[in-house]
Amino acid sequence: MASREAVRRTVQSVRPILSVDREEARKRVLNLYKAWYRQIPYIVMDYDIPKSVEQCREKLREEFLKHKNVTDIRVIDMLVIKGQMELKESVEIWKQKAHIMRYWKESQEPKPTDFLSKFLSGQN
Repeated sequence: MASREAVRRTVQSVRPILSVDREEARKRVLNLYKAWYRQIPYIVMDYDIPKSVEQCREKLREEFLKHKNVTDIRVIDMLVIKGQMELKESVEIWKQKAHIMRYWKESQEPKPTDFLSKFLSGQN
């Protein structure tokens, strides 16, 4: 029982990273989404990737929806910070074309499940 009280006090005393409440975190996420949405045509043009703007925007939506069930405000803030860093790296062309194309790799190639497929692909 004492450990449960200690955990409860610790959880209540943790300060948020950026956002004070859920509404502020939601606004930060929406602003990040809008910034990415506006920059996609320039990213497609600068990196000369073989995807259309619509395909990139669909991938953006997919990436954001991947984290739609996150409820902890601190985790949301960390994801927003990482998203802002990714956006800055993409806009400033600090990334290479392969880094941008990596977003499509996971959804197109399913990971092998049986031993022989894992062996041939070089996984453990």
